[in-house]
Amino acid sequence: MNGGLHPYRRVAAHDTGAAEAAPVSLPEETPVAVVYNGSTQAVMMTTPADIEDFARGFTITEGFAEAHEIGEVEIIERAMGIEARIWLPENRQAALDARRRAQVGPVGCGLCGIDSLAQAAREVRAVPASDLVLAPSEIAAALDGLRARQPLHDETRAVHAAGFYVPGRGIVLAREDVGRHNALDKLAGAMAAAGTDPASGAIVLTSRLSLEMVQKTAMIGAPVMLSVSQPTAHAVRLAEEAGIALITHNRHGTRIFTHHARIGSAHVL
Repeated sequence: MNGGLHPYRRVAAHDTGAAEAAPVSLPEETPVAVVYNGSTQAVMMTTPADIEDFARGFTITEGFAEAHEIGEVEIIERAMGIEARIWLPENRQAALDARRRAQVGPVGCGLCGIDSLAQAAREVRAVPASDLVLAPSEIAAALDGLRARQPLHDETRAVHAAGFYVPGRGIVLAREDVGRHNALDKLAGAMAAAGTDPASGAIVLTSRLSLEMVQKTAMIGAPVMLSVSQPTAHAVRLAEEAGIALITHNRHGTRIFTHHARIGSAHVL
């Protein structure tokens, strides 16, 4: 949590047929401006928690800088929202100028504000080599573990989560946000701050596996993505190219869309 800003609020709501209103918890959202070298790069609507993780992770997953190039993240609360200020090396200025996004992005927006098709279809680097192989039972264990690390969802039933699963250790980090991309950015920032090796485990998500979620995971460098929701066809193509195993698990069974060797005795149900 940041300063006086709370990630959720209690509001009054009437259930159908109820005589009186009852309090309901709803997730809060606030504009967060990511400011590099004194200039605003993007303004995103996020849940006002773990903002330093968000700013650090957004920087990494958008390709503006590597984790080791990010120094102190200064968080400043304003009347209208939050500023996250970061100073990056001068050689990173070209990347910032090429993808300037100085405008508000709505909740859940992953590609908002970009101004060309080339930016939307940006290539991703292949994830580093990893000997990670998950047992089929670990897929369900990872998703169950993430469900147990969602206090804001338990309170509001209205946010996404992203976690990092390491075999033998379970979910080692988890972050929540009203935006699925923001949750993943927060996780990326937390992993960078903790020095977590992305090649050692799997990104676990509560949301749809979309193009931009694969792009961000590739920038993080994790070799496996797990979710309860289906991927898009474009996401499958990109994951194959990036070397990421894309896996879903829900009441319909387990489906492995790419890089089946990442799962022991892999088969598609």
